[in-house]
Amino acid sequence: MTILRLAWHSLRNRRLTVALTLVSIALSVALLVGVERLRHETRNSFSSTVSGTDLIVGARSGPVQLLLYAVFRIGDATNNLRWQSYRAIASDRRVAWSVPLSLGDSHRGFRVLGTNGDYFRYYRYGRSQPLAFSTGGPFDDLYDAVVGAEVADKLGYRIGSELIVAHGGADVGFARHDDKPFRVVGVLARTGTPVDRTVHVSLAAIEAIHSGWQSGVPIPGLQVSADAARQRDLTPQTITAALIGLKSKVATFQVQRMVNEYRDEPLLAILPGVALNELWRLVGVAENALLVVSGFVVVVGLFGMLTALLAGLNERRREMAILRSVGARPMHVFALVGGEALLLTVLGALLGLLLLLVLLWFAQPFIASRFGLFIAVAGLSQHELQLLAAVLAAGLLAGVVPAYRAYRLSLADGLSPRL
Repeated sequence: MTILRLAWHSLRNRRLTVALTLVSIALSVALLVGVERLRHETRNSFSSTVSGTDLIVGARSGPVQLLLYAVFRIGDATNNLRWQSYRAIASDRRVAWSVPLSLGDSHRGFRVLGTNGDYFRYYRYGRSQPLAFSTGGPFDDLYDAVVGAEVADKLGYRIGSELIVAHGGADVGFARHDDKPFRVVGVLARTGTPVDRTVHVSLAAIEAIHSGWQSGVPIPGLQVSADAARQRDLTPQTITAALIGLKSKVATFQVQRMVNEYRDEPLLAILPGVALNELWRLVGVAENALLVVSGFVVVVGLFGMLTALLAGLNERRREMAILRSVGARPMHVFALVGGEALLLTVLGALLGLLLLLVLLWFAQPFIASRFGLFIAVAGLSQHELQLLAAVLAAGLLAGVVPAYRAYRLSLADGLSPRL
């Protein structure tokens, strides 16, 4: 305790150098723990995009590709799933519920999803959280639309706003369905998932807006008005994919095998959790690299502390000589300089954590509204504690070098003849 008290008073006598060193360590620790927390929350958000769904069914491709376009709205399907095949799977006695998904259209850079009312009833995210409406409700009329929170925020949509759907991913004039405008009847509460960036319409609406179109191009003379489309049979011929919920988890692999061996057309059924883990292994390299970079920033901060301690040793030889003269031994000097390094590391780490919590407190609403990612302002996780322990150990280890140097100088000064 006496050594630490001496180290504290010694640091107070060098306020400017110590303050700069503390700032360097604090910033590096804040970056390291901040990246770890961001990585953890991002992974949780990533893994909780879809919850409570036992199988995702689509045309045969790859598990990751099916997951990307069915759940994350990234890319396009290589083929579609026939409506008759979907109905046959959905009517299986082991299936509790099913939600059809039809993709391929867009609105001002946001994907348009055709589905039915079961989507709002059965879709789950996070810890089995259901979709909720911030305003309005599900679509009822043929030309009703429900928009995600981000769509509403960026485009300024409210209940009653009108929107035009475009064919394909490019919102260009010749591909727009201008003759069949939609009216916003609901805005979903923010979920932090791709649902926030999606415009939802009914499957019948998808069929209606493509009446008189072929291969993504309107056929001259075959255009169908919005009112005339209501009188047509709007049962879809194909859909993109389907979410399946089963009555029993035991039947998961049985139904998956049944779909994968479906004879009428080549289909694929995937387990969302397995596909999410496979996808995370592909994209997780970047976040691990960011964590490594943050670790190197901490190392740079500790090297700054090491440099400051080493640079001040020659100026402190008088201080060491006074300590020796009052009975301090070389090992006491070693412990003093090592204690200073430990105190600097501990104080820098605590300051860094405080800085991170303050930043998160103020930035949390912006991050949630801008990126749909909720970063908790909470206690440290086990992995974050391990990172801090590693920082403290590295700081103590870095302090060994100037401590040993001070030990050698003190020993040499003690053996030198006095004039």
